[in-house]
Amino acid sequence: MLPTTKIQSKMKKVIVAIALMLGVMGANAQNAEQPEKEVVTFQADTYPQEMSGDNYGGLTKKLTFDRMIPPYGLEVTYDKTVHVIFPSAVRYVDLGSPNLIAGRADGAENVIRVKATVKNFRSETNLSVITESGSFYTFNVKYADEPLLLNVEMKDFIHDGSTVNRPNNALDIYLQELGSESPKLVHLIMKSIHKNNKREIKHIGAKSFGIQYLLRGMYTHNGLLYFHTQIKNSSNVPFDVDFITFKIVDKKVAKRTAIQEQVIFPLRAYNYATRVAGNKDERTIFTMEKFTIPEDKQVVVELHEKSGGRHQSFMIENEDIVRARVINELKVK
Repeated sequence: MLPTTKIQSKMKKVIVAIALMLGVMGANAQNAEQPEKEVVTFQADTYPQEMSGDNYGGLTKKLTFDRMIPPYGLEVTYDKTVHVIFPSAVRYVDLGSPNLIAGRADGAENVIRVKATVKNFRSETNLSVITESGSFYTFNVKYADEPLLLNVEMKDFIHDGSTVNRPNNALDIYLQELGSESPKLVHLIMKSIHKNNKREIKHIGAKSFGIQYLLRGMYTHNGLLYFHTQIKNSSNVPFDVDFITFKIVDKKVAKRTAIQEQVIFPLRAYNYATRVAGNKDERTIFTMEKFTIPEDKQVVVELHEKSGGRHQSFMIENEDIVRARVINELKVK
């Protein structure tokens, strides 16, 4: 028989070996139950995907500063009105706080007036404006007892992204009546037609009493029609324009009534003339929604003199409309 001390030593070694084996098996099992966590890295232009704090709920791309339209600073007060003059008619105004009141000035489409509704409001607010030309303007507004500027004139900033660090598409706002056409492009097309001053049509016009009213050309682009008209005054008496109308009427009706006439309203007018001095001429470009007419109808364009009788009118047939010249926007300057 082995001595008792040797038997006890061997038993201890066996117990230690079994304990080590059980420990290794337990660690392997624990590693199998808890797989390694996937490490997610976020780029500099995304927010982490978290549900609390200042982060967004889902994976969100950051807006960089080159996409920002920098706001202008505007001071307002309670006892005085601040007027802001824009290069074209105002179509939309949004106020960021009930502490402000704003609206278009009476009789002026391109001027808004802004005031504070409460005295000494503390929180800064904002004001946004969209004009008829498709331009977007934004202001940060704060209260001041004595505003530094009471009358502000805004310029028409075209493609100035490199200058003021704002995107060039800040002006590409589309208005419903122009369909898929950019208001800025419509303006450039009308300006280009006026600058080129080509007489594409030579058989449509009217002349009497020293006044001649001509249609110099018709153009089409992207669902819109452009009419190039001219008023020539060969008399010594100025011609004051009262109004100009475009109507679709029946050819065979001798006496027209309101029911038989369909008035067409221009969407835009470039260089709209209100007075033609003696022995001078003026040209205007009208923009209208595309239309055609049946063979038994015609378009009558009427020019009315204010406080006078030298009215002029001419007719446009459907065959003239369908021959409108197509404008290539790449050649518009």
